[in-house]
Amino acid sequence: MIVRARRGERIEENITSITLVEYPPIRNYEGFRGRIYFLSIRDQLRASSLQEKLRVLGKPMGASDLLIAAVCLNKDEELVTLDEDFLVIKEIEPSFRVIIER
Repeated sequence: MIVRARRGERIEENITSITLVEYPPIRNYEGFRGRIYFLSIRDQLRASSLQEKLRVLGKPMGASDLLIAAVCLNKDEELVTLDEDFLVIKEIEPSFRVIIER
């Protein structure tokens, strides 16, 4: 999303508050048409559960990525990202939907 905003492209997808913290200009970006999902306790617990499973596989992830994945799973949203690291989530949560932009 950040790259697309910098290019002046229209953004229809929703984002999490993590993206808002990482890139505050998105809040006032005229091309942003999505919603901002703020983290809930449920999202944080889901992220913790994901991390537990990933640690068993020896593939732990950073907190912000886990929280983004948890929000997507809890809201039944598809994640659109440049980061291929998110593909590991599918190993522990087959319902996780992710599109890697190129």
